[in-house]
Amino acid sequence: MQRRYESMEVGHDGFEFWHDNDIRPEDTCLTKMRYSAFIQGSSEIQRHLRKRKLDTVLITGTATNVCCESSARDAMMLNFKTIMVADGLAASSDEEHNASLSAFYGRFGDVQTVDEVLQSLDRGDKARAAA
Repeated sequence: MQRRYESMEVGHDGFEFWHDNDIRPEDTCLTKMRYSAFIQGSSEIQRHLRKRKLDTVLITGTATNVCCESSARDAMMLNFKTIMVADGLAASSDEEHNASLSAFYGRFGDVQTVDEVLQSLDRGDKARAAA
């Protein structure tokens, strides 16, 4: 338990962005202090999204069945349309990954692949352009 708590402290290796991430100056970077980004006191994500009038959340990262599912469920409970991006998530095993996605899809939100998300975004862009 102590190791788990320490891993969530600033300065711990598990707290840093992955070195291969393409983080750009125009990107917003928020700090998440608990498994769920949306739990009270964990981050400023809800305020950040509401301020920008965003209502949809795409969940990617690790671990599918821990942080990602916790954030996804809490986002849904806060009335965000929530999509877990199946091939943008990872868990310790395929069984844990798939069980988490199945449970989420069955009750809480949608599960899509990166390609499906990109197709949805493209359809939205075309609909806005036609309007």
